[in-house]
Amino acid sequence: MAGEVAERAPKGEKKGLRRPKRRIAIRIDMTPMVDIAFLLLIFYMVTTVFSMPQAMEINLPPIEQEEEVEVKESNLLSIRVDADSRFWWGLKTPTPDNLPLLLPSAPLNADDSATYRLDSDTLRNLLIAQNRENPKLNTLILIHRDASYADMVNILDEIDFLERSWNASIAQSLDVDVEDIPKDQKFSYRYAIGDWEDRDNKIIDAAIAQAAERGEL
Repeated sequence: MAGEVAERAPKGEKKGLRRPKRRIAIRIDMTPMVDIAFLLLIFYMVTTVFSMPQAMEINLPPIEQEEEVEVKESNLLSIRVDADSRFWWGLKTPTPDNLPLLLPSAPLNADDSATYRLDSDTLRNLLIAQNRENPKLNTLILIHRDASYADMVNILDEIDFLERSWNASIAQSLDVDVEDIPKDQKFSYRYAIGDWEDRDNKIIDAAIAQAAERGEL
């Protein structure tokens, strides 16, 4: 009786009757996908609206139109920012009896190292109240050279906001667009940025001492 012949499995392979699976090489043509990627890229470049850089628009008069304008003392609001970025305001010309007042600070956090922070709502309310009380008001902005550049930006932002919102209210009352407001009824904030001088240091030093006596510092 003849015995069954069994094939010897190759060395290193397990014995059994299962045949090893044949691996089929797959080749993917990426050319169509590349075409689609370029089509999508062109589509998004054409249809996407790019964000415009945010900048503050300031309308300055031409150089040939610049001239000195006298402002009555009763129509003058001064805003000073000292070296510690504290905001001081006052009406008329500062005197020992009429020193600038400290604009109240915004609430500070317990772990905040700063001792003062501008409250934009307080500054905005001050500008609104003073301009409503005196339609001929002129604002003089004086910023210490050691103050932060953001301090000037904050003031100009509030002035721009006030002017826009004021004109929007006028346009609503007249039932017209802002661009169609008559020139004699359109609100234009009058302000100037002056140079910080040595006398401003003396004024602020006296105002700081007075604020400390009142317990504001």
